[in-house]
Amino acid sequence: MQTDLNHEYKRQTIHILIGMIVLAFPFLHVRYLVVLSLALLLFVLLLPKSSRLFGLMTYHKPGASAATGRPMGAICLSGSMFLLLLIAWALTFTRYEFPIFIIGGAIAITTFGDGIATILRVADQAKYVALNEVEYPVRAYSEGRVKTESVKVSLALLFVGTVFSFLIGCWIVRWAEIMHGTEPATFPLIFFISVIGATTGTLFECVSTKVHDNITVPIGSAMVMWLFWSIEYTVSYQHVLIAFAIALVLGYLAYRVKIADVSGLLGATLVGVLIIAFTSIWWFLLLLTFYLLGGGFTKYKYRYKQSMGIAQGKGGARGYKNVFSNSIVAIVAAICHTIFPGAADVFLYVYLGSVATAAGDTLASEIGTTYKGRPRMITTFKKVDPGTDGGVSTLGELAATFGSVVIALFAILFGVIAIDSQWLWLLGATITTASGFLGTNIDSLLGATLQQRGILSNSGVNVVSTIAGGIVAGVAWMILV
Repeated sequence: MQTDLNHEYKRQTIHILIGMIVLAFPFLHVRYLVVLSLALLLFVLLLPKSSRLFGLMTYHKPGASAATGRPMGAICLSGSMFLLLLIAWALTFTRYEFPIFIIGGAIAITTFGDGIATILRVADQAKYVALNEVEYPVRAYSEGRVKTESVKVSLALLFVGTVFSFLIGCWIVRWAEIMHGTEPATFPLIFFISVIGATTGTLFECVSTKVHDNITVPIGSAMVMWLFWSIEYTVSYQHVLIAFAIALVLGYLAYRVKIADVSGLLGATLVGVLIIAFTSIWWFLLLLTFYLLGGGFTKYKYRYKQSMGIAQGKGGARGYKNVFSNSIVAIVAAICHTIFPGAADVFLYVYLGSVATAAGDTLASEIGTTYKGRPRMITTFKKVDPGTDGGVSTLGELAATFGSVVIALFAILFGVIAIDSQWLWLLGATITTASGFLGTNIDSLLGATLQQRGILSNSGVNVVSTIAGGIVAGVAWMILV
């Protein structure tokens, strides 16, 4: 296993050296960078199998002394770089811009961050083999590799990726300003999108897909960084650091108490950074209230639900799909609340309605499924088995109301709903509760129709129902105030 570790160290070092090409970005026009990256891609593709470099760049199965297949890591890395630079060059003929420093930052996340994380992963495997005490948590991965699900590895990628993305971004911006007189991006903006990009890249690396992570990490992180660069929203270093620290610590605590898995931790961190950066910590704490409610009641009578075959998998730990399907509307509403100040109150209630819907739906599912009687289908009112999509019960409806009320009360407690006048805060609480209740029943209706027909997945139903709950709350506020 020590041989595997040494080989992986050399392989990742080569990937980092490939990534060092980003240091040339500010000195060359993007069209030359496209040619350079294409030449690199062709070099890796045409590398003779008999060469020593081919053996170093190619993945070795554990215990194997020879390379297996092609050097897919290097091919995918250089191919991703070429694709991103090609997009940037193509956009020079339009009024749009894909900043080179974003591409450099994304490559830094992939090479430095993912490279060090991969070395740590292989080292953990070597330690496991040496100790041979417990079964290591593994899952199948592309190229026949085994990717370990380790919070230590993910955090290493997150921190190292953030630091090097920021440093490379500053390097490119500073030298581009000196060499070409381009208008520089501010360093706080570079830091903000580096945190977002590294968190996104870490999440992509953590999630198991059939696509190589040297494609998903650089392209995924670059696209998200580009999105938030185009919003042109800048926050101070201190604000970003505080948001990042709070979101990461709270996400880690959720992981430790088994409310979330590693992907859920990373998803919650990204959600927290965005919501705190664009609004305040109180908005995120309100969303966190939903996470805690959902996580707590997921474990309510868990063995009973498990015996019925309707319990949440992974012991009740939530993953990234659950985090984003319930939070994506809240993220958009929080961002729009800041960048569209004229409609700030409307987006505030879109936020509240979506969170109340998520809380109401989760509690209706987790508590309602323990109902001793048989629920009824929301479309026909015929009795169905517990856990059937679209089934509702008195207990579930009461749980949905309770979840929505809790969100409304905590919104007042956290100051998200202002208490300037008795009438307005009471109206705000009523709108939040009602929209959460209606959104939950819309979720049941979608489950009975589109989900049962296979048109929407459970995550898709969550997204649509939180959109509906948010719209109900936003429209109600516009009509009544």
